[in-house]
Amino acid sequence: MTKVILFDIDGTLVLTGGAGVRGMARAFEQLFSVPDAFQTIDVPGRTDSWILAAALALHGVACDAAGAARFREVYLGHLREELQRPGPRKGMMPGVDLLLDTLQQRDDVYLALLTGNYEEAARLKLEYFDLWRYFRCGAFGDGALERNGLLPKALTRIRECGGPTVAARDVVVVGDTPLDVACAAAGGARSIAVATGGYDADALRATGADLVLDDLSDVDRVLSALGLS
Repeated sequence: MTKVILFDIDGTLVLTGGAGVRGMARAFEQLFSVPDAFQTIDVPGRTDSWILAAALALHGVACDAAGAARFREVYLGHLREELQRPGPRKGMMPGVDLLLDTLQQRDDVYLALLTGNYEEAARLKLEYFDLWRYFRCGAFGDGALERNGLLPKALTRIRECGGPTVAARDVVVVGDTPLDVACAAAGGARSIAVATGGYDADALRATGADLVLDDLSDVDRVLSALGLS
């Protein structure tokens, strides 16, 4: 039986030191002449599409589909630059490289992404940390406004990429926010929440996650939680 493990990116696998928000802010100001447009928006766990829509509504900016596509293009250019800059807590989260190495070597595991990032933004962030190579596909913030819409999209994309067809009970979502846990629950999957982002372990336990960890450094415990020990 193959287990599908869906990883979030920001706060779960890596922290970019604020590169994403800075890149978005630069793009919004460049296109719509509004500085610091995302300062009051609750970003963690949201899709990039949702974050843009929230900023547009907050600042009373009209933007059609073509304008949203242009924003994504401009943002990606700024993100490439911002990823090279230092920032708070920037780096790979503890244990991530060893865990991914271990999981990649198993023939009963399929690794994929479930992230609110635009697909190209996800690639840029993970390539910066040399982690993109672990993931064959996934669901991204281009594909759904709300995060809860991403799980079925991820499973469809996996099948299209030649991966397994699995029941939701054989899927585990690994993330760092209550919205990651809610996404898993909405789709009938299990969840592992890690306190490496903006929420501590107590806050994550309150969400009803199947397992809460301080980080992913105890590979044996993670494998056990995944039913792979």
